[in-house]
Amino acid sequence: MPEWSPVPINAPTPQFVQIPEDLKGAPNLVVATSDGEIFDIPELASAVRWGWKEVAPDKNEWITLPEGSDLYLMPGRAAIGYDRRTGERIVVETFHGAPVTAVSAFVAPAHTIHYHAAYETSEEAPDLPLYAYCAVAWGRGRFVVPAERVDADIRQDCSQFDPEEVHRRAFEMIETRPFNRLAQHLMRHCVLTYNCPAARNFALGRWEMPIPSSTSCNSRCVGCISLQPKSSGFQESQYRMDFVPTADEIVDLVAPHLEEAPSPVASFGQGCEGEPLSNPELLEETVRKIRERTGKGTLNLNTNGSDPDVIRRLFRAGLDSIRVSLNSPLERRYNAYYRPVNYAFADVRKTLLVAREEAKWSSINYLVFPGVTDDETEVRALLEFAFDTRLSMIQWRNLNIDPERYLALLGEDPERPTLGMKWTIAKVHSHFPKIRKGYFNPPVGTRAWRR
Repeated sequence: MPEWSPVPINAPTPQFVQIPEDLKGAPNLVVATSDGEIFDIPELASAVRWGWKEVAPDKNEWITLPEGSDLYLMPGRAAIGYDRRTGERIVVETFHGAPVTAVSAFVAPAHTIHYHAAYETSEEAPDLPLYAYCAVAWGRGRFVVPAERVDADIRQDCSQFDPEEVHRRAFEMIETRPFNRLAQHLMRHCVLTYNCPAARNFALGRWEMPIPSSTSCNSRCVGCISLQPKSSGFQESQYRMDFVPTADEIVDLVAPHLEEAPSPVASFGQGCEGEPLSNPELLEETVRKIRERTGKGTLNLNTNGSDPDVIRRLFRAGLDSIRVSLNSPLERRYNAYYRPVNYAFADVRKTLLVAREEAKWSSINYLVFPGVTDDETEVRALLEFAFDTRLSMIQWRNLNIDPERYLALLGEDPERPTLGMKWTIAKVHSHFPKIRKGYFNPPVGTRAWRR
């Protein structure tokens, strides 16, 4: 079991550079025209957003932009940099007479961001779509981002996908399973429309496959990527599935995958659906039927953890692991974002305790937001939460949301002490070296290693 010790009061303050002599080695600010042409400005060092603050982080915080990342324009938002000669804060609205905007990066999977892009928002600026807006700059002749790779698993690296092969295999499944609605949904929507990495891996017959199974949810997450009310100001980044598959439709896909795929994992609970626990009878029936067909592979559930009694039944039916999503171990922050319906944060915690009692693997899908996740109060709460629940793993994933909207939602003191994401991740895992650090659901248990 992990050993507990409190967070030291004298935690080191992250080192930032905003004086001219230190700005010389900082990467250049980048800006973009409205048609997507990107320029760097060598005279200006890039600023970053750290909660409500703006800073210029130490040069060691920057890594080369990972392959498979995307660059985003930020409409209505002017980039911010620091004059290398004076340290003066500069807001850049035009470049060589043309209007320009700030630029951000949506960093490839397996990476956790340390800071958001820094910008000044105009009154007419639209809300940003539901992505994570990492700072990006130009240094050493390439784009760089303040982030770190937290999982060495290559399962979603873009180098692992041949688009032609993915499409060929997707159309094969469409043709061979014409009456399986789940197969049609995964191939037509998840693979061919949204390029979902997990669905593409399923099409290729390997690693972790998705099992969407629910159209409804008992959370009303502010940043839900599959369902948004018109009044929210956000647009869904993908549309929610509009049917509930049968147990036989699910088993038809999952059992062969667990039997034949390398390092097989099958996960209920995907971005294109609601909360799987909304259909507890379907889940239990499906898990039992899968385990009647095969004892191989890992059956995982991605969930909000709202019903610990159902979770216990699922473990006893053959479920191997759970991943519980939360944006914070602090109840007030959790409730502000998840807006739970007919369950409470205490149920989430109890679900993880059930996993401990049943000796099952438990992860948290920890939705990271620099300037919040790394504040002193949150770090203390996370360490206590990890100790109490005996977590197996923390998946350090980035919260997809407009940064200013999220900060306004929480409505907390912008001057509260923050420690830095790099320090926070290292600190948590130095306290609990047996808690796995990562990003993806791993194969777990004896079934995972029979191949």
